[in-house]
Amino acid sequence: MPRTSAVSSKRPPPQPTRARLFIIFGDQLDLDAALLRSLGPDDTVLMMEVVAESRHVPSHTQRTALFLSAMRHFAAELTQRKIRVRYITLDDPENTGSFATEIARAIAAIKPSEIVCTHPGEWRVLAMLKRAGDSSGLPLTVLQDGHFLTTSEEFAAWAKDRTSLTMEFFYREQRRKTGYLVEGEDKHAKPVGGEWNFDKENRLPFGKMGPEPRPRPPLSFKPDATTRAVFSAMQRVLPDLPGQAESFAWPVTRDQALAALDDFLTHRLARFGPFEDAMWTGEPTLYHSTLSASLNLKLLNPRECCERAIAAYHAGKAPLQSVEAFVRQIIGWREFIRGIYWLEGPTYADRNGLDQHGTLPHFYWTADTDMACMKACIGQVLETGFGHHIQRLMVTGNFALISGVRPRAVSDWYLGMFVDGIDWVTLPNALGMVMHADRRERANKGITGLVGTKPYAASGKYIQRMSNYCTDCRYDPAERAGPKACPVTVFYWDFLIRSRDALAQNQRMAMILNNVDRLTPQTRTQITVDANLLRRKLGIDRG
Repeated sequence: MPRTSAVSSKRPPPQPTRARLFIIFGDQLDLDAALLRSLGPDDTVLMMEVVAESRHVPSHTQRTALFLSAMRHFAAELTQRKIRVRYITLDDPENTGSFATEIARAIAAIKPSEIVCTHPGEWRVLAMLKRAGDSSGLPLTVLQDGHFLTTSEEFAAWAKDRTSLTMEFFYREQRRKTGYLVEGEDKHAKPVGGEWNFDKENRLPFGKMGPEPRPRPPLSFKPDATTRAVFSAMQRVLPDLPGQAESFAWPVTRDQALAALDDFLTHRLARFGPFEDAMWTGEPTLYHSTLSASLNLKLLNPRECCERAIAAYHAGKAPLQSVEAFVRQIIGWREFIRGIYWLEGPTYADRNGLDQHGTLPHFYWTADTDMACMKACIGQVLETGFGHHIQRLMVTGNFALISGVRPRAVSDWYLGMFVDGIDWVTLPNALGMVMHADRRERANKGITGLVGTKPYAASGKYIQRMSNYCTDCRYDPAERAGPKACPVTVFYWDFLIRSRDALAQNQRMAMILNNVDRLTPQTRTQITVDANLLRRKLGIDRG
């Protein structure tokens, strides 16, 4: 007998290989992900377009289209790489409409030995995956998301013994860890330019003539055949989503996202820092990047964004204050927010630290309001699914905070109405930073917020200082009583009066609350009455 036959007769017969099921969600479109590197020739990638994800919270039509188009382009790239993909389209007649049932259907068809996925961006989805593993009896392997610079375990270790989770201190450690804009190494590293943070220099308003030179609009991308097919499917399956579709111009591929990054670095980064808090009518982007959606879908990597910006600084193409501000947003704030999300757990979403229960005004869905600032900021969200961070925090967010809207209604609106909305980033920003709803007791510091150490509440005079929205508005931001009283100003003072006791222990609020204490009893009563009437008029008091 041939030697090979003799050897083979002593071994058990080969067992059939059972494929593994790799699940990729719409915010995991990273071609360099560890998950893809672990794929075997018999494994299958499952990608799903499901109706439930656009109705979990009302999703802007451009947000839904961006996710689905980017997913289809990504799946096509995988197929081109000879990777087996099971792709469920929105209008597939057998589509069951939810992640859970589509995963169960894929398990029945493929009969895998294991479920593998990258860590999802939402507690809800992680819980669903665990249930899918339990119900199928299959092991579930959840891989770390290498897109981020800090794991949730590393953040928890950093936060463990701290009485205050201050983003600035986390950011400085991130700078030392990455070596970005520092001189020296490890604990001895010092910031380039002598300052860790140039935020004080980055709060400039525009003059009466507005931004000069006029900012170049972000690079736009005409919908291709794939994107047009997505919109066609949405018209049949999801015809009633909020927002407008006509202006869709978002990057949906890795190459387009890189082109958008180049465009920002070349045309807007240099002036981003000084004017990052400014606003102007008819200029929805100004010098901002609009890269957050591409980052959150994983079409861009945060490291490449930071390193390209730092290279621009070293080449003399952008000043340090602008580059530092951009880097801080990515390795500081973005990573800090994600750490908070996974640290605080799934009950975080239901916190209501200031005990506010109002209904979100209807004009958040229509922009039908005579307040010029709200009409401008909400109008551009409806048109494009985008607003830069100061519009989110100090206009639409500020109004919801000071008027007394329920925090969960606000965080759901931000999640669904912005193209970059993903729960891990939207929830802590909206619930914590905007609504100051995640308050907790801190040793020797009273009750403060977890994400924001004080509520970011402002009157109409702040909006007047940082924008030209008030120029042609029927309301006067300096007035808090009478027919010309600005609703933002009325609600601001009412908020301070209503929240006086809740904020009394917050040391950062002491000077502001002293101004409340100087009001006469008659003035406080009039403000309260006017605010209640205004809430009733806007439908906020129906919560």
